[in-house]
Amino acid sequence: MQQAAAPKVSFVSLGCPKALVDSERIITRLRAEGYELARKHDGADIVIVNTCGFLDSAKQESLGAIGEAMAENGKVIVTGCMGAEPEQIEAAYPGVLSISGPQQYESVLEAVHRALPPVHNPHLDLVPPQGVKLTPRHYAYLKISEGCNNRCSFCIIPKLRGDLVSRSANDVLREAERLVAAGVKELLVISQDTSAYGVDVKYAESPWKDRQVRAKFFDLAKELGDLGAWVRLQYVYPYPHVDEVIGLMTEGKILPYLDIPFQHASPDVLKAMKRPAAQEKTLARIKKWRAECPDLTLRSTFIVGFPGETDSDFAYLLDWLEEAEIDRLGCFKYEPVAGAASNAIGNAVPDEIKQERWNALMARQQKISARRLKRKVGTRQQIIVDEVGPTVAKGRSKADAPQIDGAVYLCSRRPLKVGEIVTAKIERSDQYDLHGSVAGF
Repeated sequence: MQQAAAPKVSFVSLGCPKALVDSERIITRLRAEGYELARKHDGADIVIVNTCGFLDSAKQESLGAIGEAMAENGKVIVTGCMGAEPEQIEAAYPGVLSISGPQQYESVLEAVHRALPPVHNPHLDLVPPQGVKLTPRHYAYLKISEGCNNRCSFCIIPKLRGDLVSRSANDVLREAERLVAAGVKELLVISQDTSAYGVDVKYAESPWKDRQVRAKFFDLAKELGDLGAWVRLQYVYPYPHVDEVIGLMTEGKILPYLDIPFQHASPDVLKAMKRPAAQEKTLARIKKWRAECPDLTLRSTFIVGFPGETDSDFAYLLDWLEEAEIDRLGCFKYEPVAGAASNAIGNAVPDEIKQERWNALMARQQKISARRLKRKVGTRQQIIVDEVGPTVAKGRSKADAPQIDGAVYLCSRRPLKVGEIVTAKIERSDQYDLHGSVAGF
């Protein structure tokens, strides 16, 4: 009896690492049921598009991806943040098979089953214990919670993803342990608000190994630090208890890296943004963190052109950056988002002034970044290798998250392997990257 061909699914994942983890969960379930992944839409039986709906530009990209899938395949299932408010998708593409919001894995699977029933095959219905990952083998995103309790005026994520829902500590640690056992060398801890982890469950304890572990930011970071992989903390709001994890960095338990989305520095703009955590003492806290952990790298994101932002607010931000010496920075020009409270503020900043401020901030940051990186010339750094070329390999230091930060370009006397961690001597720097040679393995 001839075996039926495995049904093929093409997948598009847009947006942030949180959405990528959602995609990984859906693909893991589909692979467990015997579905295969197709590289092209026209070679697939069905297409799933995981959308982003955070900004209007992201919505346009999502609509473009749906249109492409409709044109090349015709059978399209839509999920993700944009699916939480489906009217725009329905109006543009009434022929899509199904639309669901973020984290609605069961709805996606039901839609796939309706359109393309699974063919059971015990040889295919096997997935690795760590699940199917869309990242390279040597690093993985570890999502510790869903949703967000903050109500920042420019953001509609709580409307799309709901309030904070934390995973139990033992559930997170089990997943992390499986990933490390499968060869993952770096765990990137993510959520909408990583330092708020566990507040919704009152930091409940759960059994792990021979002990109870609280669902708390510090406790989880400490346990993850014992697994033998690099642990990188991302999307961390600067609540007072963040100070506690700096000690874990000085001990070498977790990477000396904090990704804190400050978004601005001017008290008036922060108030209009309704940002959580008292930020007026931030500069003093940064100085204290760096005194305790001199190797600390700070990454952040900022918004220029927020409604009501004055020339003096922007000048305040530039002065603040000069003093804070943020190592890695992403900057966005404010975009009004349908449903965001900030739309009602008024005093819109003209687009040309937004662009001028963006240019000025990035020029200032380029100098700060070059200054910070120059201090590393002559030092030895541990580098994780991401890509291997004929003469030069590309990797990252402990100061660099994948996709968003700088890189380290390495020469080596012996061939390097993707995923290995080597010691390199840093020989020169530029605005964003380091260059060096392998000095030890």
